[in-house]
Amino acid sequence: MSCARRSTARQSDFRGRPELAPGKRSCVQYASETTGSEQKTLGGGAMPRKRAADRDHDDLEHAHAHAHDDETIDIHAAPDPATATPEQARKYNNRSVERVVSMLNALQEAPEPMSLVEIHRSIRMAKATAFRYLWTLEKHRYVERDTDGRYRLGLGFVGMQSRDLDVLKERARPWLERLRDDTGETTNLGVLDGSAVRYVEVAESHRTVRMASAPGSRDPLYCTALGKAITAQLPEDLVRELLDQEEMTPRTQSTITSVDDYLAQLTTVRLRGYAVDDGENEVDGRCVAVAILGSRLPAALSVSGPASRFLPEDVAGVASSLIEIAARLQPMRRD
Repeated sequence: MSCARRSTARQSDFRGRPELAPGKRSCVQYASETTGSEQKTLGGGAMPRKRAADRDHDDLEHAHAHAHDDETIDIHAAPDPATATPEQARKYNNRSVERVVSMLNALQEAPEPMSLVEIHRSIRMAKATAFRYLWTLEKHRYVERDTDGRYRLGLGFVGMQSRDLDVLKERARPWLERLRDDTGETTNLGVLDGSAVRYVEVAESHRTVRMASAPGSRDPLYCTALGKAITAQLPEDLVRELLDQEEMTPRTQSTITSVDDYLAQLTTVRLRGYAVDDGENEVDGRCVAVAILGSRLPAALSVSGPASRFLPEDVAGVASSLIEIAARLQPMRRD
């Protein structure tokens, strides 16, 4: 999390949106969900040259129908897409975009990450074609693949998921206030914002001396409990890429400045279920954070306070409360 700057004045509520995560993400060589002859064509990285007949026919037909300059289309006379007839839509519709949208809709509606086989069957697309689309989306971080080779929406959509963020903030606010009143310390909701963590909801402690960050402010991933809790849920290659975008400058004598040391601590975070900032962001601060699992938004909850008052023996109890609240904030699963 964030052990933040001391504050004696309440900050105004944040009304912004998390920014689109910058940078590019490398893709892992495709080597799953193929057997026999499929693996000969897909597993080695080379895609089959022969494509599904229905795909070639449809795409060629589309290409021939639209092999004209923009001048041949009167954009002012274009019908409303919502009410266009099939005949009208044929002139303006782009089949490739339709396929990408169908794929993203399938991933969005799935309660869990989907395998390549599940995707190609759900949208009736040839497996090789589906993989090419997924590979390109992964390259631009609109899709990401987990260690089991299953796909879900990626961080490229974080800045676009304003409705998801609004819902999460609305649901989290009463829990943050309740936990603040129980602990007497500041509570926070943070989301991944590029290579940093952004505070999107803050319930400040009522005490005169307190730790608090202004809603909308950002802190590094490498020295905050919120940052550790969030990155502990991400693939290691992505974590390394995010850390490469920021210089790991020491903020205190306790700040982790080595990527390998940081990754080792993320292993501890995953094992015990919560992250701790023990004077790593602020000399006199202590913070504990827990990730909210199952959400398309990489997010976490935290409690922060002065180290002289928020003692090491208090951490486990506060972490237990955070784990319970984070579980309540997980999206409802659809059967």
